[in-house]
Amino acid sequence: QVQLVESGGGLVQPGGSLRLSCAASGSTFIRYFMGWIRQAPGKEREGVASIDSTIATSYSDSVKGRFTISKDYAKNTLYLQMNNLKPEDTAMYFCAATPSWYPTLSAAEYNYWGQGTQVTVS
Repeated sequence: QVQLVESGGGLVQPGGSLRLSCAASGSTFIRYFMGWIRQAPGKEREGVASIDSTIATSYSDSVKGRFTISKDYAKNTLYLQMNNLKPEDTAMYFCAATPSWYPTLSAAEYNYWGQGTQVTVS
């Protein structure tokens, strides 16, 4: 059973930073690649960052150079460091796990999801 619990969202001014965390159960990082997916009101889910079982990562063009995905195997925790935040980054951010064999940004390829954490940039 995969359990994912996000934290770290909040309200931040434009140009500010936040770090999201996602606590994962058991051997999730060994069995699955991980990603951060966001969804703004009235919009479709958008994959923003993904990481494989080593260090290979993938980013959407909208966040490349500003966001960094990482994970700590010892703590079973996935992170998303978000810098230079913009109002258009406002969304619910979800941590998710995929059986895909590459760090995909396609939300449809993620099977397991956390409950989400809200990020508001204003």
